[in-house]
Amino acid sequence: MLISNAYAQAAAGGDPTGGLMGMLPLILMFVVLWFLMIRPQMKRAKEHKAMVGALAKGDEIVTGGGVAGKVTDVGDSFVQVEIAPNTIVAVQKQAVATVLPKGTLKAL
Repeated sequence: MLISNAYAQAAAGGDPTGGLMGMLPLILMFVVLWFLMIRPQMKRAKEHKAMVGALAKGDEIVTGGGVAGKVTDVGDSFVQVEIAPNTIVAVQKQAVATVLPKGTLKAL
């Protein structure tokens, strides 16, 4: 009586690029994430693995905990590090953060 009848609207034709255009922002975010985060992290991991593989007796190193010393022996997964005269500790190879230039540690 006072309310008019409501009729269903006809379905619009589907947009053939609608699915691709909806996925485009997600794809762009993944590409940006790849170049800003994943790729540099993989590069750093590769460089660290090469550095750890090249450790040799006499190298001066700093561990992840900040302990500096001179490598006295290199094993498969551990290195012996002299941190003071007659004080040698065993450190996992993966804990080595950096290799210092020769002559950096004068006290040892």
